[in-house]
Amino acid sequence: MENKKEMRNWLNEFNLSHPLVIAGPCSAETEEQVLKIAHELKDSDVSVFRAGIWKPRTRPGGFEGVGEIGLKWLKKAKAETGLLMGTEVATAAHCKLALENDIDVLWVGARTTANPFAVQEIADTLAGTDKIVLIKNPVNPDMALWLGGVERLYAAGIKKLGVIHRGFSTYEKTKYRNIPEWQIAIELQNKFPDLPLIIDPSHITGNRDMILEVTQEALDLNYDGMIIETHNDPENAWSDAAQQVTPDALKQIFKDLKIRKVSGDSDFEHKMTKLRANIDVLDANLLDLLGKRMKVADEIGQVKKDNNVAVLQSNRWNEIQAKMIAEGAKKGLTEEFIIKLFKDIHQESIGHQEKILNS
Repeated sequence: MENKKEMRNWLNEFNLSHPLVIAGPCSAETEEQVLKIAHELKDSDVSVFRAGIWKPRTRPGGFEGVGEIGLKWLKKAKAETGLLMGTEVATAAHCKLALENDIDVLWVGARTTANPFAVQEIADTLAGTDKIVLIKNPVNPDMALWLGGVERLYAAGIKKLGVIHRGFSTYEKTKYRNIPEWQIAIELQNKFPDLPLIIDPSHITGNRDMILEVTQEALDLNYDGMIIETHNDPENAWSDAAQQVTPDALKQIFKDLKIRKVSGDSDFEHKMTKLRANIDVLDANLLDLLGKRMKVADEIGQVKKDNNVAVLQSNRWNEIQAKMIAEGAKKGLTEEFIIKLFKDIHQESIGHQEKILNS
């Protein structure tokens, strides 16, 4: 699959003066609820109304969606408001029902993206469709798996494609429900700059109070749109209550978001050239320091080998981590960043030492 300007055609056809907005409840609960929210969103920046019809739950016993009847509610909402309708599909059967009910936007969820067999079945069912088809990143941080899903849909002759960045699962406790791992989305964006990229701050944060912050960060990275869960009574939502906002709160987010220019004037470019040159020098110095650190790790590995000592010394690692978190805070670096950075450095050091011990 090659990047093509035509990948943006479906997005350009919206002719928007602002990023694309997809919004609506996590789950369609009742016909009344669907229609009420759709009417509250119709005279706003929202172009596509979203609602989950089938809800994959991690464990059985939870609300798993109203099923096919919800599609009828979406058709009625479309007729009354003029908004396009979107929902998640996870099986070939879902796709067939969505097409029969003229759903405009279909997206493949994170759990499904992680299963190439399921994505292929969906691609085969949707082959040649003129509907907009979006694919969320897989639950695990794997850019190749995400891109592979796009390629399967592309190979099926689906022209209106895009990706949704909803964050990645982690066993570590962070402020996010799903950590963004921005670099993965940026890497995909660099490979396919014309493939529309949409942020899902609801699933990244799991917290309505962080929606604006994460959406702004995405727009600053030139994302093309957002998909935000919106409910008329979030506290009593049947699923994912904590991450949904009211229609009024969503409209305030639109007002608070700052849309940046893609580029600036000549004075801006001159300043950026100087600053980027400075960054290049600092990056080179960082690599030089890391190289020197790993040479010391090699020496440590040799000493451990000579004395038949195990590579991993947990107490030492805990001391380093605590010290670096404290030092990083003094320099304006977040604890999350420091932990991730030194975890990677530590892992690289262990690799160097294991190589020496096993040589």
